[in-house]
Amino acid sequence: MAQKKNNNIKERQIGKNFPVKKPLIDPRYKNTIWTVFFFVILLVFFIMNNTVQVAEKGPYPPTFNPSNREEPSKKVSNELDINTHK
Repeated sequence: MAQKKNNNIKERQIGKNFPVKKPLIDPRYKNTIWTVFFFVILLVFFIMNNTVQVAEKGPYPPTFNPSNREEPSKKVSNELDINTHK
């Protein structure tokens, strides 16, 4: 009896076959998840920044001399003066 020839010819692959890895996060939702993560971190920092107690004013430095301090001049020339009270 004649032997049957195998008609199924397999293609030869060069190199190693690596298994296909499934991504942890579906690529359709990846940008959305990173955006939400960014805004949550931003919100946490915003809340932390606004809830920390501000340090009270301490004493002046030892070299501070209040008599040498110049007061800001409140005089404005008439050209620059804007009359807001009509």
